[in-house]
Amino acid sequence: MIFAENISCTHAFTTRWGGLSKLPFNGLNLGGSDDDPELILENRKIALKKLNLSIDNLCNLKQIHSNIVCVAKNGQQEGDALVTNETGKILAISIADCYPILFYDKINNVIGAAHAGWRGTVSKIAKNTIEKMCELGADKKEIYVAIGQGISQNNFEVGKEVIEEFLNNGFNKNIISENKIDLIKANKQVLFECDIEPKNIWTMNRCTFENDFFSYRQDKGKTGRMWALITL
Repeated sequence: MIFAENISCTHAFTTRWGGLSKLPFNGLNLGGSDDDPELILENRKIALKKLNLSIDNLCNLKQIHSNIVCVAKNGQQEGDALVTNETGKILAISIADCYPILFYDKINNVIGAAHAGWRGTVSKIAKNTIEKMCELGADKKEIYVAIGQGISQNNFEVGKEVIEEFLNNGFNKNIISENKIDLIKANKQVLFECDIEPKNIWTMNRCTFENDFFSYRQDKGKTGRMWALITL
């Protein structure tokens, strides 16, 4: 597991190592539809136990590459981000190339977790998450943000229509190099526009093409899932 330096509540970004799944999901596969569901469940329990957490308090999502933010409830909801100010609820985001973003206001005790692939990024799911956190009592100046592992710009080739969508939605040209988009830089732009302090943002700066991670693109769709987790 990997931890952000700027978030002091219980949280983690999982890797692919340490679970029970067999090839091609070997290791700590926490989702997807191709692996044995019983192994996925056991892997989830293993991951949560490492953080002294119970699966009974899990809040996760049927992720649809949207900018929908849900106030967390135990069990599964539909959308791509979760927020809560309730102690004990575990927010979980599933990832395999898209960027997980964790949010923490330690002064007002509000947390958030977002799934930011290119569709979520271009539709500014980070902004929507921050706004929903503020509805629960968060203060933008007190929100710390951690951006986990995701597909690097070097490996993220896209079509012209995707580049046009980013430019049409107000993103700076410096997120684009030829036919490749820097999703970290794009999400940081959104965070800065939301008045998040640059000093409050931590980035892992690791690519899901690395051996430690699952990658939907590199593994041509047949791959496992990692989690980004946060709880008060």
